[in-house]
Amino acid sequence: MTTIKQWQVIRYSEPKKEHWNQAVRHSKNGTFLLLRDYMDYHSDRFHDASLLVYQNSKLMALLPGNLSNHGYYSHQGLTYGGLIYSAAVTFGQVETLFHLLTNYIRTELKATSLLYRAIPHIYHRYPAEEDLYALSRMGASLVNRSLSSVVPTAERLPYRTLRRRQMARARGEALEVVEDENFAAFWPVLTENLLSCHGVRPVHTLSEITYLHRCFPRHITLFRVCRQGETVGGCVVYDTHQVAHVQYIAASEAGKQYGALDLLFDYLMNRRYPDKHYFDFGISTEHDGSLLNEGLLFQKEGFGGRAVMYDTYELKL
Repeated sequence: MTTIKQWQVIRYSEPKKEHWNQAVRHSKNGTFLLLRDYMDYHSDRFHDASLLVYQNSKLMALLPGNLSNHGYYSHQGLTYGGLIYSAAVTFGQVETLFHLLTNYIRTELKATSLLYRAIPHIYHRYPAEEDLYALSRMGASLVNRSLSSVVPTAERLPYRTLRRRQMARARGEALEVVEDENFAAFWPVLTENLLSCHGVRPVHTLSEITYLHRCFPRHITLFRVCRQGETVGGCVVYDTHQVAHVQYIAASEAGKQYGALDLLFDYLMNRRYPDKHYFDFGISTEHDGSLLNEGLLFQKEGFGGRAVMYDTYELKL
């Protein structure tokens, strides 16, 4: 523990679980990915070093993080994991928080750098980019930038002709969108797609995604596209306060031919999640943003998706 006047930095431990979760729920930029039951499902793979900061015994902010190779990452096991705080916290307080946290990370955790994965602005329930300016003033550099395609649902662009043509084809093939819990039917399609196209497997195993769905049934939802009972496509959607984020997308060769994903995305945006502020198709980049998958981006832009950045900053300590 580090104490400076009335401020305290404390490393996360199990007895702090409910304090942590309550702070995430009442923050202006936290999502269910930052709750401990989500963060800890893969605790065996990451050396957790999450931090809590108090002022006069009041919990002011959280920093999800892990240690790896003398670096402090916020957080390697999450899509994003920056500073979490309430709307009442001012920029001056955020700057103080960063100085306290970086001092703790350097002196107590013996890390030589902070790798900070900022929470994209579309997830903010109230403006929350004080962290980015504080990092800039401290000399942090942008080291990774991934491009995600996002549709603001209230002011959408019209679909491109190709996407409309594919949707018509899908309807002609009598494809059906099914919302259920049959992850076992979709995961082989997803795994085959990722292996053949990118040479990788899903980040989550079948057992992990089913476990997470059980933990967060209102937030993690499976959608399959079926043809005569066969799964030919689908996706997993992460539902946060104002964003429907597509975590996984895949179609079989038959599904691609029949326009399964075109039918699915139209259904999700128009019928399932029209009340969300944003529909996030996810990133179209690989290798920490250095490689752009132009074909994937073309498909997402055909539905009106436009760029939002998922950024990582590095601060030498």
